[in-house]
Amino acid sequence: MLLHKRKFNPEDDLGFGQQAVIQNQRLINRDGSVNVKRKGLSRFSTSNNYHNLITMGWGKFWLIILTCYFIANIIFASIYVLLGAGSLDGATGNSFFERFMDAFFFSAQTISTVGYGHISPHGMFSNSVAAMESMIGLLAFALATGLLYGRFSRPSAKMKFSKNLLVAPYMENGKGIMFRLANLRRNTLIDLQMEVIFSYNDDVDGKKIRRFLSLELERKRVSILTMSWTVVHPLDDNSPLRDITPESMRETEASFAILLKAFDDTFSQTVHSRTSYQYDEMIWDAKFKPAFDRDDDGRLILDLNKIDHFELV
Repeated sequence: MLLHKRKFNPEDDLGFGQQAVIQNQRLINRDGSVNVKRKGLSRFSTSNNYHNLITMGWGKFWLIILTCYFIANIIFASIYVLLGAGSLDGATGNSFFERFMDAFFFSAQTISTVGYGHISPHGMFSNSVAAMESMIGLLAFALATGLLYGRFSRPSAKMKFSKNLLVAPYMENGKGIMFRLANLRRNTLIDLQMEVIFSYNDDVDGKKIRRFLSLELERKRVSILTMSWTVVHPLDDNSPLRDITPESMRETEASFAILLKAFDDTFSQTVHSRTSYQYDEMIWDAKFKPAFDRDDDGRLILDLNKIDHFELV
C-alpha cells in the first residue's frame, strides 16, 4: 500500500488487537455496533437480559411484552378452568371454550388489578390463585414500566452520516477525505468531538496484521451542531494517506472508524455515536452538494434528505 510510514500509537487501537480483517468484514457496523461474534456464553445466562431489553428494537420489545402478557393469562385461565365450573362466580359460559374465555378475561382483570366485579373467585383455592396472580401482576407491570421508562430516558445520539466517504477537492489544488453528518433530533448537541481511525492490513514478515492510525482532521471539535458538519482529513504532505489509490485500499481491506462524542443539552449527559466506512464505500473525485436552503424570510433550512447527495468533479 502506498502509505507513508509513521510510528504507530498503541492508543489508536480500537481494542480489536492486531487481528487482520478478511472478506471485507467491518470492525464497527454502520449502526455503531461492534462486529464481534461471541461464543462460550451460557444459554441460560441472565446477565444480558436488561441490556437486551433496553437496546432491542421497539417491535421486538412490544412483541415480548404482549407475548408474556398473553401467556400469563392463558396459564392462570387454565388453572381456573381446572379448578372446576364453580371456582368463578358470575361465569356464564356453558361450553369449554366459553368457560375458558370467561376465565381468561377474569385473569386479565385480576393481573392488572382492574376487577370489574362481574366475575369473582369462589372458594379457598380460586381465591388463593387470584391473590397470587394479582401479586405477580403488580410486580410484572412495575418491571415493564421500569423497562419502558429506561428505554425512553436512555440518552443516545441519533445521527445521520453520509452514505459514502468522498475523496474530494480541498482548498487550492488539494484533496481531502470527507464525510458529512447531521443531527436527526431536534435537541441541541454541544461540544462535539470527532475522531477518525484508519485501519488496514499490513504485511509484516509474511504475516498480516491490522494497523490503526488516528487521522488528523481539519476540525476535531464543534461548539454546537446546528447545521450539517463536513468532517475533512486533508491529504497534504503530513497525511499518511496522501498517495492512496483505490487499488491499494482494496488490497489492504482498509476502513475508517468514526467515533463521535457530544454533550446532549436535553439529558445533560454525554452521548456517543459510531459508524464506519469500507474502502468500497469511497467515492473518488466527488464533492457534496449543499444540503441547506433558505425560506422567504432568509431563515436557513437544513434538508436531511440531501446529506448523502454528491456530484462528480
